[in-house]
Amino acid sequence: MSRIAILPLLLVFSTIARATDVQYCEENAEYEVKVKEVNISPNPIARGEPATFTISATTGRGITGGKLVIEVTYFGWHIHSETHDLCSETTCPVETGDFLVAHSQVLPGYTPPGSYSLQMKMLDSQKKELTCIKFSIDIGSVPSVADM
Repeated sequence: MSRIAILPLLLVFSTIARATDVQYCEENAEYEVKVKEVNISPNPIARGEPATFTISATTGRGITGGKLVIEVTYFGWHIHSETHDLCSETTCPVETGDFLVAHSQVLPGYTPPGSYSLQMKMLDSQKKELTCIKFSIDIGSVPSVADM
């Protein structure tokens, strides 16, 4: 296959899933869970279509359960909160070492396009904060089939 034919394929795949920049909520905090990477697929997210967030992380201790708490802001305004059982987003118990947390959902077709900020806290079963990260997501402006 020529380089010219490969380039369009690479461009297509780079928009399907792409690692996003992640920051810890507190710069100098010593979190028990270290986040390596967050992948969002597709990126940008299409309104009315499934989107998957995959978080690659590592822990120095086993985790038997807990919660994921997600806060969403748009132009600095808090617009949404949700809480998920950690064991529904990954396999529990989480063993010491590397693990993945994956969450999928469909955003409503009426979701305004633009850049949103997400903050995700991972809490153990005693509500101790294991990690807190923040990152941005982009919602595409192309209308989905549900909008038509």
